[in-house]
Amino acid sequence: MSLRGHPIHETVTLPDGRGVEIEVGVVSDDYIRDRSDTVGVEVRAGEEVLATLNTVLRPEQELEARALAREIAAGLESGELKPTAGSIEPLADQAP
Repeated sequence: MSLRGHPIHETVTLPDGRGVEIEVGVVSDDYIRDRSDTVGVEVRAGEEVLATLNTVLRPEQELEARALAREIAAGLESGELKPTAGSIEPLADQAP
């Protein structure tokens, strides 16, 4: 399996009480070719996208993607991270 058809999902509650979902998976975008190898992170509160950014991960790195999602979730839940691309970007840019 890979992140191509099986994105990783984590759900957490922010310190302000909002529930958010974190998804790490292959980017699905009309502007990126169909067989993209770009793995992205998206943080949503309901239908509202709070943050979206690309990672250094490859589609076959499911364990690393799960670890990234959990690290982001823990940081958001504790308030150490904000639900913004700028806050999450340093984690997404770390080499696996």
